[in-house]
Amino acid sequence: MVASPHTEKFAARLRMLKDRSGRGYDRLGKEAGVSGSSLHRYCSGVSVPVDYRVVHAFAKVCGAGAEELRELHRLWALADTERDAPTATAGTGVPEGAQENAQESAPEDAPESVQGSAVPDDVTPAETGVTAAEAGRPRRFRVPEKLSPRVAVLAAVVAVVLVAGFVWLPGSSPDGAAPASGDRLLDSAACKTVSMGQHDACVREVQTLLTRAKGKLAVDGDFGPETLRRVTAFQVLAGLPATNVVDDATKKALYARRVTMTTWPADRVAKRIREVFVEDPGTAVAVARCASFLDPLYVLPNTNGSRNWGVFQISDARLRDLDGTPLRAFDPDWNIRAAHRLWSVRHDFHDWPSCEAALKSTPGSTPDSTAKGTPAG
Repeated sequence: MVASPHTEKFAARLRMLKDRSGRGYDRLGKEAGVSGSSLHRYCSGVSVPVDYRVVHAFAKVCGAGAEELRELHRLWALADTERDAPTATAGTGVPEGAQENAQESAPEDAPESVQGSAVPDDVTPAETGVTAAEAGRPRRFRVPEKLSPRVAVLAAVVAVVLVAGFVWLPGSSPDGAAPASGDRLLDSAACKTVSMGQHDACVREVQTLLTRAKGKLAVDGDFGPETLRRVTAFQVLAGLPATNVVDDATKKALYARRVTMTTWPADRVAKRIREVFVEDPGTAVAVARCASFLDPLYVLPNTNGSRNWGVFQISDARLRDLDGTPLRAFDPDWNIRAAHRLWSVRHDFHDWPSCEAALKSTPGSTPDSTAKGTPAG
């Protein structure tokens, strides 16, 4: 079985970490809390772990830094979306066997556009080597050499008409998204759905509106894990269901500009943690940094549909135990005090097992220098 492109990229990153650690699968598995055979399957691209905590624990024992953890989470999220997709022939996006059949059925004298050069709809310009500007331009039409003169003339006329249609079509735009009335691009038919994995002007519009609401993210037109986190946080702050997609209600709230994503900076978060966790302030700050980069609006989705929220990444299940809500969890003071309640049960950080293990297993680490880890619960 050939691994899908995202799965192979994810597996390659795991192999790099494993090779850099200089340790074998069994030893790494013991330290990360997973079997060596499972690690081998993940590193080989045979399967993708359903729980990101396994990935994070493995990366931490391999000595991964903060930037590496961010990138690894992005790759895992993309690979996870392909879990139930049909296996494709590497580099083509076409199911195994279909490419050979297509090549056999195409006539030898068929135009190049017929002989296996079509790009699948789900392949982004970055993956094909085509720039965004090129992707937005109309394709050139080529008349097969073996057509009769009359058919050739007709084909040329049709090509000119079609190209003119692309050029003069009212409301068309270079990046393929038709603008809506006014400047509300998200209300156009081109932006009917905006969700994970999408890369276009609609995503860029969502990101721009989120930054105007003081959300911290890159405006690059790529709907990845970071954009999903900010969309989810915005929905919660706006009193909307966290749907994982930019639905009509979310679009309306984004354009209304009544929601602010302004929150505490990291230094204020760390200061408050030390004030609350007087028993072990250094470790508490390290665990919070491990869990959320000290970001009060951090959200981490799980494959079972649940999420983890805020500074200490308190899970949905733990929120119910604490009589909390996602909106409450975004209040850094409430989140920190709730985490201290969890810590007080046994006076340790058992609710953050991977972060706690990372603090103990990462060579040369100190509590206040530990990077992101795994959420509570």
